[in-house]
Amino acid sequence: MFTDLHRRAVVADTHNDLLMAVTARPPKRWASFFREQWLPQLRDGGVDLQVLPVFIDDQYRPEGALRETLRMIEAAHILAEGNADEVKLCMDGADIDEALADGKIALVLALESAPGLDANIELISTLFRLGVRVASIAHFGRTPLADGSCEDATGSRLTTHGVEALKEMQRLGIIFDISHLGASGVEHVFELSTRPLLATHSSARALLDHHRNLTDEQLRGVAATGGVVCVNFVAAFLTEKPKDVTVDHLVDHIEHIANVAGIDHVGLGSDFVKEILEELTPPCCEPIGLDNLDTDACIAGLEGPRGMPLVTEGLIKRGFAEDDIVKIVGGNVRRLFRQELGRSA
Repeated sequence: MFTDLHRRAVVADTHNDLLMAVTARPPKRWASFFREQWLPQLRDGGVDLQVLPVFIDDQYRPEGALRETLRMIEAAHILAEGNADEVKLCMDGADIDEALADGKIALVLALESAPGLDANIELISTLFRLGVRVASIAHFGRTPLADGSCEDATGSRLTTHGVEALKEMQRLGIIFDISHLGASGVEHVFELSTRPLLATHSSARALLDHHRNLTDEQLRGVAATGGVVCVNFVAAFLTEKPKDVTVDHLVDHIEHIANVAGIDHVGLGSDFVKEILEELTPPCCEPIGLDNLDTDACIAGLEGPRGMPLVTEGLIKRGFAEDDIVKIVGGNVRRLFRQELGRSA
């Protein structure tokens, strides 16, 4: 049951890999599977704005990465067209405002690590034409554009192509996502960036020393650009004892980021991996692992979008003011998207 505040707020989630589950089905099932499996969860959780990352599994890299990227982008368009009464694929802030005014869920396409690009920066314009509005350039490992956070020991900054990619994305109006980027790469982006940055799914390193989390200096760096850090819900990024994770652990990270970066610079980026991995793992096989993370450990009730009201309830119990809760659960992301999404420099 929603609290009244959760119902009134615009709830935004900047990272849900549901496209991976959708594209595991035959194309003729993409729209109907989304309507049956994911739309009810998003509605039950009160999600109003959902970023859909395009993430390419290792078996498609490198040769099939671009083909699979295009396939997932096509799936986003098909599921949006097939559910036009309920959702809208949005290209800018005006589209988001229109979708919300019509009672629809606003969908935004993102690239996670952009493996389909390789070093072909000219393809960024192509992907922009197809609707991509948020993008990162690394995952856990190394890409032709940058090193991911698993490679922090290299001290690597963006490559020449990575610098070009950042400039091109910011020229077009693709919001640059620093989640997964290595520490030296993040610092390099701070030096070069001319527009607000986004961390779509990163928590606070001061509370848990994991390479996927952001240091206080990095939190302040995102805030200095006018951007937003969206807290990751994955238990292994929240506490040293993932099996004991609670909503309080998540709220601890939200509170810390709000205190360090400012209340206008924190949001939610769920990264609901448990259901996605279960959807992609045949019963005959061992569960898929992610960087040795315990993906079975989840906050009770917050395994998927239906649990989003628990975040609002946790913030209320912690004593956050109503206006601040509205900012955290979606207002800050909506503001950033209104200002930046799809707007050329």
